Amino acid sequence: MRGCFYGVGVGPGDPELMTLKAVRIIREVPVIAYPGGQPMDSTAWKIAAASVPEIRDKEKLGIDVPMTRDAALLEGAHRRAIRQIEALLDRGKSVAYITLGDSTIYSSYSYLQADIMKDGYRVETVSGVPSFCAAAAKLNIPLSEWEEELHIIPAAHVPEGFPSGRGTAISVEIKKETDIESPDFRGTVVCMKSGRKLKELRERLTRQNMDLYVVMNCGMEGEMVCCSADEIPDDAGYFTILIAKQKSMTHD
Repeated sequence: MRGCFYGVGVGPGDPELMTLKAVRIIREVPVIAYPGGQPMDSTAWKIAAASVPEIRDKEKLGIDVPMTRDAALLEGAHRRAIRQIEALLDRGKSVAYITLGDSTIYSSYSYLQADIMKDGYRVETVSGVPSFCAAAAKLNIPLSEWEEELHIIPAAHVPEGFPSGRGTAISVEIKKETDIESPDFRGTVVCMKSGRKLKELRERLTRQNMDLYVVMNCGMEGEMVCCSADEIPDDAGYFTILIAKQKSMTHD
C-alpha cells in the first residue's frame, strides 16, 4: 500500500503554536521532508523539533528549492523533489513535509502537492497558525472587524503604485477584487516577508493615512515589535510582517 503525503504547517515560530494534529502526524510518519539541505538550517525543522524531539530519529528528506524566479530552475527542483517523495510513497512510507505557518499560504508545499495529487497519490493538508495571525495576536490588535476587508500581499511582488494596485479581499463574505484606494475600502493590508521593502511600504502606507505595525521574527529568537511608523526601520530580515490598518473615524 502506498504511503500518504502530508503537508504540515508548524506555525510561525513559537513551538507552542503547533497544533495537536501537526504534532501527531510528525510522530506517526516515518519520513520528514523539510525545506533546505540540512535539518538545522531549516526554520520549520527547528520549530518542529522543539515540540517533537523524536523528529530527530526520523528518516529525513531535504527539499532544496532555489530562491529564484527562474521558472525553469524552479520546475526542475520541484520535479526532483516530487520523484524523491513518490519513490518513498511507493515503498509504503508516508512523508510529512513541514512548512512554516500554514501549508496553504505562500507555501512551497503547494507546488509539490498539486503534482503529487495529479499522479494519483493520497495527499492530506494539515493547517497551521498563519504568521500574520500570530503577529496580530502579538500586537493585541484585530486583523478585521465587522465589514472590514483583509488583504494579504507578498511584499516581494508589490506592484508599482501600491496601494492603488488591485488584490483579492477576504472579509465576512468572499468579495470580488477591490481597489485598495477605493473610498469604500475599509480594512487591513498585510504585507508578508516585507523586510527589504519596509522603507518603501512605510512611506506609501503612511501617505494613505494608515496605522502601521511590524513584527519581526514572530515567536522566534530576535523577535521585535513596532507599534507605529516612527519605530519601523528601513529594512529588516526575511521573517518580517507589516500590518497596515486604515485609521478609524476617531483618528481622522
